[in-house]
Amino acid sequence: MTDPAVIQSATRKRMVRILPFVLLLYIVAYLDRVNMGYAALQMNADLALTAEVFGLLSGIFFIGYFFFEIPSNMILHKVGARIWIARIMITWGIVVVLTGFAQSDAHLYILRFLLGVAEAGFFPGIILYLTYWFKENERSIATAVLIMALPIGGLIGAPISTWIMDNIAWAGLAGWRWMFILEGIPAVILGVVVLFYLINRPRDAKWLTEEEKNWIEGELEKERIASSKVNKVSKKEMLKDATVWKLSAFYFVAYTGVYGLSFWIPSIIKSLSEATTNLEIGWLAMLPYVVAIPSMLFVGWSADRIGKHKEHLFISLIVAMIGFIGCAVADSLTAMVLMLMLTSIGLYGFTGCFFAYMTFFFTESTAPVGIALVNSFAALGGFVGPTILGMFTLSSGMFFLAILIAVGMVILLTTKRRVVSGEGSS
Repeated sequence: MTDPAVIQSATRKRMVRILPFVLLLYIVAYLDRVNMGYAALQMNADLALTAEVFGLLSGIFFIGYFFFEIPSNMILHKVGARIWIARIMITWGIVVVLTGFAQSDAHLYILRFLLGVAEAGFFPGIILYLTYWFKENERSIATAVLIMALPIGGLIGAPISTWIMDNIAWAGLAGWRWMFILEGIPAVILGVVVLFYLINRPRDAKWLTEEEKNWIEGELEKERIASSKVNKVSKKEMLKDATVWKLSAFYFVAYTGVYGLSFWIPSIIKSLSEATTNLEIGWLAMLPYVVAIPSMLFVGWSADRIGKHKEHLFISLIVAMIGFIGCAVADSLTAMVLMLMLTSIGLYGFTGCFFAYMTFFFTESTAPVGIALVNSFAALGGFVGPTILGMFTLSSGMFFLAILIAVGMVILLTTKRRVVSGEGSS
């Protein structure tokens, strides 16, 4: 019987040492991924980009991401998170900086594709990394903290990106160019920090006592054994499992909604407001992210406490669907911002809970490929979402996203978790 004081200490150390740092890394990743939406306020006019071209530019990142996601996660599992996450961050930071020097839509297509290639494996790699450190009943809140990076990135990115664009034009370069340059540098710096700070496994952590290491590794090993009894243990068998493809399809539709919204919020607000500066638009664009943070934390905490992950996912998608429908019919700035906030509550509440739920379906041997597979197919939603809103009218695009969310709800209802006899299912 492990001393409760050891358990409490090990839990506190992991939460404090790991979660704030990976949150910071993902904030930088998300900001570098979606700052194209703020750049559009100046860049589209400077480079004569149409709405269709911008929609494709926003989404093409995810094509590169899709092709390199699985091999990247396999390499991470082999060489360790410390080295591979550092490599990912340094290379994507360099690509973002180079984007500030693009002279045409062709340059942007190439750079956005390369950004997807460079960043591929980062998010699923971090999700995999959390399975090395946190038990099943800790993962919803752990992943919710991680994915808080999305709304926090929006909160930080909106005023910072628009302020840079309005106030910095050094060396004759436009503000949107400096935004890419200045926001790409932190990824390179943090990539170097990762090499010294990140610890691959609990057994390697000098900041844990031997008792704490033994308890963490022992608890995780028990869960791995239990998982191997009900889930596929070979990659080949896993790929034949319909559940894995249901998870991929399910996350695809949700991801389409998340990124369809993220890239277009600044432009949507600009089209309905009388704001005279990019910074004013940035302040309004923060509001959907303000409500997203408590939503993520509450859903993650509640799912861990009750153990009903599937039910929490379903309710979150209902809220998101209602929000998209509301966006489609909104005819004023106030109504649109309120509906964007409601949509964010549903979409972001869903995300942290989903990644904990997803890990329940994989063993240690299949997790590197399985998690990357689900995320890579979902990444195609990051291509589809922005493209939809670029091709159709705002109202039609929002209705389409609401229909996709409804499809996701049907897929979720058909997905069942296999558990050890006597434990129940969800």
